[in-house]
Amino acid sequence: MKRFPVLLVLVLAVLPSSAQMKLNGAGATFPYPIYSKWFSQYHQQHPDIEINYQSIGSGGGIRQVTAGTVDFGASDGPMTDQQLKDAKLKIIHLPTVLGAVVPAYNIPGIKGELRFTSDILAGIYLGKITSWNDSAIARVNSGVSLPNQPIVVVHRSDGSGTTYIWTDYLSKVSSDWNSQIGKGTSVRWPVGLGAKGNEGVAGMIRQMDGAFGYIELIYALSNNIAFGSVKNAAGDFVKATLESTTAAAASVKAMPPDFRVSITNAPGKNAYPISSFTWLLIPADWKDKSKEKVMVDFLNWMLDEGQTMTSQLNYAPLPEAVKEKEHDAIKTIR
Repeated sequence: MKRFPVLLVLVLAVLPSSAQMKLNGAGATFPYPIYSKWFSQYHQQHPDIEINYQSIGSGGGIRQVTAGTVDFGASDGPMTDQQLKDAKLKIIHLPTVLGAVVPAYNIPGIKGELRFTSDILAGIYLGKITSWNDSAIARVNSGVSLPNQPIVVVHRSDGSGTTYIWTDYLSKVSSDWNSQIGKGTSVRWPVGLGAKGNEGVAGMIRQMDGAFGYIELIYALSNNIAFGSVKNAAGDFVKATLESTTAAAASVKAMPPDFRVSITNAPGKNAYPISSFTWLLIPADWKDKSKEKVMVDFLNWMLDEGQTMTSQLNYAPLPEAVKEKEHDAIKTIR
């Protein structure tokens, strides 16, 4: 009988522990707060499954999923036709939530909401508007005592879906921007300082007097950074909220089969003009069928239970019609 504890230990040592399935993903920083919550909640409900996600920017997510170094990617800007053609595998775009990119600033003495037009936003990033008391800014912010202070322009240094959303909007509203710079996850910035991730841009805005940059709404709210309203296509100044982001999504009358759609500068009186879907990039074919089963289960969970958590982190949930189409698309993963 004295040998029993020793034998038990040896038996337990050779028995496999509960199988731990791991999925690895990488990409966009824009949806990182909600993805972190989802992956944590899913793990709590399925302790044998762990989903790891690296918030490295959309460009990195696209590169890694196409190279096959991660199980899935994430991007705030849909892959281009050429990127999809060059990929070694077929990739499905699946929208996850809706978010907003906001014009954020740090102006000493000014805590209230400033107003921005498309001309102002393009002018700042083209280097044409360089001071906070520029007449273009003062004209739409009457009653605000704007300082004669240089604007410290901040942009993303990494390949970024947030940059894609921002430049996609500017390309639609500014002919100068469209012809000189264009849209993309990375562009050749005429002016400004670069910072990595939404976290890096938010940190730089907080630290530098006179700073101005674009960040996802949750990063502005969680870091207590002031951000302004933007004049939309209907001519109204609208601030980013769940409601105004949802109003932008309502402009999509027919979601394309591949889900690659832009909702920046959407029509509608209440639509916030710098809104976007963000996407998971999922391989259509999986060699590891165990991983495929977990991925498919998570995606369906994300569309059902996961969508109930979005408003807690100031993301807008997907429209019901989009969710239905995605459930059908998930069935094609094999």
